[in-house]
Amino acid sequence: MTHIAQEREDRMNHRALVAALLVAVPAMVLAETVKVDITVKEVELPIDNAGTTAPMWTFGGTIPGPLVRVREGDVVDFTLHNDPQNKNSHSMDFHASQVDVLDEFEPIKPGDQKSFSWKAEYPGVWVYHCGAESMAEHVSRGMYGLAIVDPKKGYNKDFPKPDREYVIVHGDLFEAGASAEERTADQRWQGVLVNGRLFHYDPVHDSNASLTLESKPGERVRIHFVNAMINKWAAFHPIAGIWERVWDNGNPKNVLWGMQTMQVPPAHAVTLDIISPKDRPTNNALLDHAMTQALNGGITVLMNSEDADPAKGRGDQLILR
Repeated sequence: MTHIAQEREDRMNHRALVAALLVAVPAMVLAETVKVDITVKEVELPIDNAGTTAPMWTFGGTIPGPLVRVREGDVVDFTLHNDPQNKNSHSMDFHASQVDVLDEFEPIKPGDQKSFSWKAEYPGVWVYHCGAESMAEHVSRGMYGLAIVDPKKGYNKDFPKPDREYVIVHGDLFEAGASAEERTADQRWQGVLVNGRLFHYDPVHDSNASLTLESKPGERVRIHFVNAMINKWAAFHPIAGIWERVWDNGNPKNVLWGMQTMQVPPAHAVTLDIISPKDRPTNNALLDHAMTQALNGGITVLMNSEDADPAKGRGDQLILR
């Protein structure tokens, strides 16, 4: 190799090194501390589309609680407030965190608050819930939500960017007077709450339902599905569709292709993509294929049409309220 050729190769190697460093810098810059404050509220909430209410315990007054979304590597600076009007002690258990169950996750009394920090070290979709005794009662009364930890490397061909994203959380509905012991034993169970309500997004089985999930034909729709039921597995299936790709726990490394039904245990989550035919309007029913659970509230309708609401599945409309 001539001296001139060697210099040319050295310059090319230097440019490649600089380019690689420039690509790596944004991932480091984007790591940050994210402050999250959530207040526990014991309230009466609608549990169906007709407006029937029940006494529920919540994070932030909603079921599920607020969506927490951070990037892999971020630090979550978290504070839990237990409203002084509440009657019970409560706590926060982030499945995405690695801390001390006897310290960070300890219950606090009404009027108190608890602060702690944790680092989002693994990408994926993670349940959070109350861990105070009886955990079965606290969770089955609505004390759950999810944290999405986006991968620091972003989207790629194996984890493509979706056109829309929706969060679907299945939880239990027990009779209002069910004791902690009865809930633990799965007694006096009534149905499946989909984001807080029976048949929340299903006008087929509930004429009072006013909301559905929407997309345009051919769009990649990403569902972040959480099973917050305390005892039951969920068999999550898209009627008239196929899960094009599934990421167990929402981690881009845990990919499955062309799946019909995903078994999701209690306190677990999956991320699933569905792509409708692009040449015609269609509909899907996203349901728990265990019939007792499907026909007692656990069905969601996804409508695919050209006039789909452009806001749904984007921005602050991942959880339709």
